[in-house]
Amino acid sequence: MAAKAAQTEPPSEKQVRLAELAWIRDEVVQGPAPGSTQAQHDRGKLTARERIALLMDDDSFTEIEPLRRHRATGFGMENKRPYTDGVVTGWGTVDGRTVFVYAHDFRIFGGALGEAHAEKIHKVMDLAEEAGAPLVALCDGAGARIQEGVTALAGYGGIFRRNAASSGVIPQISVILGPCAGGAAYSPALTDFVFMVRGVSQMFITGPDVVEAVTGARMSLEELGGADVHSRTSGVAGFAYDDEETCLEDVRVLLSLLPSNNRELPPVVECEDPVDRVCEGLIDVVPADPAQAYDMRDVIEEVVDDGDFFEVHEGWAGNVVCALARMEGHVVGIVASQPQALAGVLDIEASEKAARFVTLCDAFNVPLLTLVDVPGFLPGVEQEHGGIIRHGAKLLYAYCNATVPRISLVLRKAYGGAYIVMDSRSIGADLAFAWPTNEVAVMGAEGAANVVFRREIAESDDPEAARERLVAQYRQELMHPYYAAERGLVDDVIDPAETRMVLCRALAMLRSKHSELPSRKHGNPPA
Repeated sequence: MAAKAAQTEPPSEKQVRLAELAWIRDEVVQGPAPGSTQAQHDRGKLTARERIALLMDDDSFTEIEPLRRHRATGFGMENKRPYTDGVVTGWGTVDGRTVFVYAHDFRIFGGALGEAHAEKIHKVMDLAEEAGAPLVALCDGAGARIQEGVTALAGYGGIFRRNAASSGVIPQISVILGPCAGGAAYSPALTDFVFMVRGVSQMFITGPDVVEAVTGARMSLEELGGADVHSRTSGVAGFAYDDEETCLEDVRVLLSLLPSNNRELPPVVECEDPVDRVCEGLIDVVPADPAQAYDMRDVIEEVVDDGDFFEVHEGWAGNVVCALARMEGHVVGIVASQPQALAGVLDIEASEKAARFVTLCDAFNVPLLTLVDVPGFLPGVEQEHGGIIRHGAKLLYAYCNATVPRISLVLRKAYGGAYIVMDSRSIGADLAFAWPTNEVAVMGAEGAANVVFRREIAESDDPEAARERLVAQYRQELMHPYYAAERGLVDDVIDPAETRMVLCRALAMLRSKHSELPSRKHGNPPA
């Protein structure tokens, strides 16, 4: 009888509470609305938790404030108080290193930001900065929560302020996996990297309806602010992908190339690629004719460890290549002219792209390698009126301000102000090398001869023959491969086949470099 009575005893208070907690936690994961997860999948999108699972190491994610709910009233809000308030926040590991994350849950209020939602994001951002760990934002939200009015807007202000405070302190990565409109778009713009997915991501300040009402132009969400628009035209996004899985895998790759914070060096891996590997292929990759195009990526592939590099902004400003790679297992940032696009000239977009990359590398202790084959700045009224002077100055300022190890290599031509801007010795490069095919000069021999010998050519009986003779004379006297080396502007002229060995040795020597800028609150870079 006693055993039977024990079986019918009501559950204890502790058991009731544990059962209640289990039910709440299940609701936190499942979401408040039946079918909301399937609806997200029907949109071609993953849920916030599925995305976090792809980003983080298995079973490493720890969620914070999962039971948070808003306290807004009016417009029926008091009757809709789902757990998490539409954003999942916490930390986990990526390749064993701590990373913080917040992910908008589009199933709840369309991922729109309200007061409690914003406070959760503020909390995880503060923790990331205090712990000195990267922060990844998985953005999929409909902007500010209209029902909460100005408190929602104030929440964005808190995010922006923290983005700015953490800039250059911890890596900040934004992954756009849905709508990101209005003021919400400014947070990604303040971070270090922006990833987007075709057919899924949209970023814009004003939507298609407003654009049509004001300008008469009709366009789709994708045409106005899709992944290809921002990765190829505006330069807002550094990366664009066809699916979320590939996108998040590359976020992991990028994190593996960055330090956790500005007080650390990037992770080092074991290198099985010999440091003294001979790069015979480089001799055939770069044509001797300075007017003939080639793909600078082939040079990078020959030089870096295992031919592997991670390019940033591949689709935008193609006349300069910016990439992260490893040499002897250590991370290096590469800025390279791209003769395949616009002959490798510097223009407004290329200057901005390279300047931002140089600044990022300097902020996170990534040495800089600059590969130079530049004929100058792009001439033209459009460039001048667009502000090529101030935009080009951004790149100049970024290099002059950088205190990380800096090495430049002139492969072929380096003319005029563009030569100076591309990390020449005169603006602080620690070491400058050149191949025997280099031409370092104010301008090309033809243009220089036309200026210097204008009168002599005009007065000649055979102007064309005189021009050819004087061009050859100018090239021989002022543009031979050793002219810059004889004047100490190049540390050595090297065999292209020895490029990897020379660069690896130089980088190894410079790893202990310590340089400080003058004491100041901050500089005032060109706008």
